[in-house]
Amino acid sequence: MIGRWIQMFNRANISFQNSTVKDIVYPTKQKSRRQRWNIRASKMSINTLNPIRSIVDGMKLTPNPEKPMIALSIGDPTVFGNLPTDDKVLQAMKDAIDSHKYNGYAPSVGYQKSREVLANFYSCPEAPLEAEDVLLTSGCSQAIDLAITVLCNPGDNILIPCPGFSLYKTLAVSLGIQVKLYNLLPEKSWEIDLQHLESLIDDRTACLIVNNPSNPCGSVYSKEHLQDILSVASKRCLPILADEIYGDMVFPGCKYQSIASLSSDVPVLACGGLAKRWLVPGWRLGWILIHDRNQIFGKEIRQGLVKLSQRILGACTIVQGALESILNDTPQDFYQRTIRFLKSNSEICFSELSTIPGLTPVMPSGAMYLMVGIEMEHFPEFLDDVQFTEHLVTEQSVFCLPATAFEYPNYFRIVVTVPEEMMVVACGRIREFCQRHYRPRSQDSAELDQ
Repeated sequence: MIGRWIQMFNRANISFQNSTVKDIVYPTKQKSRRQRWNIRASKMSINTLNPIRSIVDGMKLTPNPEKPMIALSIGDPTVFGNLPTDDKVLQAMKDAIDSHKYNGYAPSVGYQKSREVLANFYSCPEAPLEAEDVLLTSGCSQAIDLAITVLCNPGDNILIPCPGFSLYKTLAVSLGIQVKLYNLLPEKSWEIDLQHLESLIDDRTACLIVNNPSNPCGSVYSKEHLQDILSVASKRCLPILADEIYGDMVFPGCKYQSIASLSSDVPVLACGGLAKRWLVPGWRLGWILIHDRNQIFGKEIRQGLVKLSQRILGACTIVQGALESILNDTPQDFYQRTIRFLKSNSEICFSELSTIPGLTPVMPSGAMYLMVGIEMEHFPEFLDDVQFTEHLVTEQSVFCLPATAFEYPNYFRIVVTVPEEMMVVACGRIREFCQRHYRPRSQDSAELDQ
């Protein structure tokens, strides 16, 4: 039988070799409809929108030529040059470059040694970590991207804070994931409204994003509040994506705790990076720490993260090579100086703005931001926070980010990383602006409200 098949194959092969290309008959193809150029952007690109860029690009920002511009809007601590990183951090990078060991590709999840270093740095008895629990990423933004992508499918929904970092929505919506906003309470130093949070959870809720310390609020949650958040997540079997890029950037008198260190059962993907605490946002090194002591994520989530990390070839290898020295050799005084400066600037800003009629600042406890409420009824010339901040630029050359960018109208965010003297001048200009436009409520309006 086998011999017959071999003979048939040989005859067919000889016949094919003796035939010409002209003898070969190809299947008839249908006529192509592509008769003119028609190249369109993908649905994902069309659905990708950064609210901050959308709002800022639409504003008419024409500074007063008689006053130097003061930008209190940029969340980059390096902009003004007053907050350099530590010399030990720079030396670590120089040594990594001079070693010539880190010029090639690394594994997509990061060098094993770098993952071990991070695991050791962040491991604690309540939330132990090993190298296999760490993925290195191109900044914390990519860490958040991978975490959302591995946990969610199109049609799912995620819970994000309001006000909250706009990137969460940008990433989710582009992937076909619905966003549900849970309220933060300014009167309680921006704690989560847990009742509102729980009311949003349904069968398609894939994860809860908790940002602590917070951008844009500068809030730092107490141990008790974090435990209350975990209680809701545990009750509703909801994993947590913890955005902890500002971890440990808390003012004296407050204590930062990672939410994973308090969890007994809720699995957590904790996202962080070098950008803010080490003051090097351009170096683009972030990470995901997988906390899953009860194996609820199991192998599937871990394997999913590895596969997603392979879409690009991971974090910068030179920074990975410098990571051990950066984490272990940066002096405590560097961190403390940064925190003292941020706290001092926050206190100056809060103190100055608290005495301005029509404004209600909320004192932060950490990070780099301060939120200010606008009593819009006292500023009838302006429709909303966008117009208010737009005219503040036009008249006073001070740019604060309208909190509409964070889904929270009638507030604006101030970045407190500017030099102290610049902060004082900016607050003086904001006072002058408000004094010019403030209108007391009329007696008739006050009586109607009663």
